[in-house]
Amino acid sequence: MKDQPASTLNDKALARIPGAEPGARIDAWWGLVLAVVGLIGILIIFKPDPYRNILIFVRDGIVVTILITVISFILTLIVGMIGGLGRLSKNRYIYGFFTAYVEIVRGVPLMVQLIWWYYAFPVIVQSLGRQVNISALANYQANPYAMAIMGLVICYAAYMSEIYRAGIQSIPRGQMEAARSQGMSYFQAMRFIILPQALRVILPPVGNEFISLLKDSSLTSVVAVADLTRRGREYMAATFDPLPTWIMVALIYLVMTLLSARIISSLEKRTSFER
Repeated sequence: MKDQPASTLNDKALARIPGAEPGARIDAWWGLVLAVVGLIGILIIFKPDPYRNILIFVRDGIVVTILITVISFILTLIVGMIGGLGRLSKNRYIYGFFTAYVEIVRGVPLMVQLIWWYYAFPVIVQSLGRQVNISALANYQANPYAMAIMGLVICYAAYMSEIYRAGIQSIPRGQMEAARSQGMSYFQAMRFIILPQALRVILPPVGNEFISLLKDSSLTSVVAVADLTRRGREYMAATFDPLPTWIMVALIYLVMTLLSARIISSLEKRTSFER
């Protein structure tokens, strides 16, 4: 028997201990999360003015950022799945509609889309309301939070549709044929056989989309949403102190993105499987 490397022998020995398998070890990158959190703590303790004041001022913006991101992401998953299935439809009208949606939305910058939903869309609704003589529509005023979420969902669902489509197409066609041969309908096969496998395949790009959405939520500040970025701008305008303001805002975003990345990485390890 050939001698095996010591690292291989150690991994095999650890694998016999519950919870000590290589895949179950603590992600070393959690240390970076703790380092950034520690840096924020040091700034707050040793320089409470201005860093502690900034954190107190923007804390409601942090909550808004998290809520907008989570709600938008959940809706994006739903709309993106519909779009992905539409892109795989054999009906040329359904396929054409969702293909046009993906191509058009991906060709317009997210900021432009957010501005359009907040400023231009209400004009269309008001004009329609005047034509049909419905006062509720004629006097419609856009809610910045609803329009921000709608803009994010419409934009990101186009990208998510392509992720779903690629994930579904990565599953061997024999899986669908075997399911149909067992008497399942197309939708039953998709629900119970294809999509569960596809979701495990697309988890890494879906996780990346969540992190991108979290960062791009800062663009909602241009449509009167009081998120973290807007609250940072308001603090800077009130104190004329831009350096500590944007250092703190950047560190808070960094903590949220790093924490999200570590959670997504953990989910990937838990759901990974050998091919």
